[in-house]
Amino acid sequence: MSARTLIRAQFGATAAGLAAGIVVWAAGGHDAAQVVWAATTVVALVPMAVSVVRSVLARSPGVDLIALLAMAGALALGEYLAGAVIAVMLAGGHALESFAEGRAQRELTALLARAPTIVHRYGPDGLESATPEDVGVGDLLLVKPGEIVPVDGVVAGSAATLDESALTGESRAVERQQGDQVRSGTVNAGGPFDLRAVASAGASTYAGIVRLVREAAERKAPFVRMADRYALLFVPLTLLVAGAAWLATGDAVRALSVLVVATPCPLILAVPVALVSGLSAAARCGVVVKSGAVLERLARCTTLILDKTGTLTAGQPAVT
Repeated sequence: MSARTLIRAQFGATAAGLAAGIVVWAAGGHDAAQVVWAATTVVALVPMAVSVVRSVLARSPGVDLIALLAMAGALALGEYLAGAVIAVMLAGGHALESFAEGRAQRELTALLARAPTIVHRYGPDGLESATPEDVGVGDLLLVKPGEIVPVDGVVAGSAATLDESALTGESRAVERQQGDQVRSGTVNAGGPFDLRAVASAGASTYAGIVRLVREAAERKAPFVRMADRYALLFVPLTLLVAGAAWLATGDAVRALSVLVVATPCPLILAVPVALVSGLSAAARCGVVVKSGAVLERLARCTTLILDKTGTLTAGQPAVT
């Protein structure tokens, strides 16, 4: 079972546990409801403890530490409903983050699936099949109709008709004459043509795009990183206030109240919800935003410059 499936299963289990406890409580089974909520808290507490221990050992503790202490305190003091609510909030936040990561991974998978796996290279014995990684600078290749150009090169021989929309957004096919440069990732929309490689597959345009998408998928948004940075100050301050509340009142529940209030569930939920919603809304409008970091930078933009052809129009003029 994958980590993403486990995260979704944990969210489903905690949400079902919280709801079941409410139903049992409403039916008069107060003790049974407490047991259900306690079990719900444990479902989230155990994997959270493992995650927090790993982050502490890696010297990168985050705001999840407060949530862990709050759930553990709820179990110790018998405040099981509070623990279950925190468990659902945390599991929901992690499920949303997993969903966002899944979207980025699907985009990367689609890019990798589009990359050519076989090239046609002229050798001493004529045309031969090879992998893009085997292509060296100066090799002469044949690009057949409908194939994706595997490496950056120049047209050698007859002219080429190419669909460059994947790179430029221009929907109309373009003509490239002998000696013109052709970038990898474009599609041969005409007849077969010869291509002289000027770069290896790893150094070509399409490979660079794949690297950019992979890096974007692995990067955290600046707002998320900011929350992690403030955790270094927020966690000790929260523990100090909780300890002071306990000492001042002699009631451990007051300390638990501080931990519950300080648990940053809204922040944990708000960041991935906002990013996923923004990326999804943009995608429905035909705009692909490569990462949450880019989406955040757009909020500070005051001027937007567009290459109109193929971007704001369909690239097919009509008489009006």
